Amino acid sequence: MKAKVLNVLTVCVVTLTMLSPGLVVFGIIWERHLDLVKSQNLAYEVNKITKDAPALAPQTEVTHSPQTSIQSSDRNVIHQMLTVAEKYKFATILQWFFLLTPICIGLGILFYDRYLVHRAAVLKEQVEMLERLWQQSIEQ
Repeated sequence: MKAKVLNVLTVCVVTLTMLSPGLVVFGIIWERHLDLVKSQNLAYEVNKITKDAPALAPQTEVTHSPQTSIQSSDRNVIHQMLTVAEKYKFATILQWFFLLTPICIGLGILFYDRYLVHRAAVLKEQVEMLERLWQQSIEQ
């Protein structure tokens, strides 16, 4: 029974190991796709609003130099990129956690089972050595 459970666990861990890189990549691509769709929808809404009501569109003052507006837009883009990078960093850490946790549990069970086999073999050798010593003491 124990060997069957170990075989099933081994097959599950190997299958998870083989499929997990694909799942991680799919998760990252799917998140980026959703962000792209969201940004396209927002761009569509902004274009729709500016075409429908040009008076409500944000007006830039003539007194501002073009360089100042470029710098502020660069800062906004950099801030958005840092926010997105932090979100992807957290998602990547979370995905690796969910990937490595079952693998570590499976390896822990496997190594503990091997440790128990080793301890049983050492105990058996010690018992045999004590039996030989006992037989020698009886013979003398």
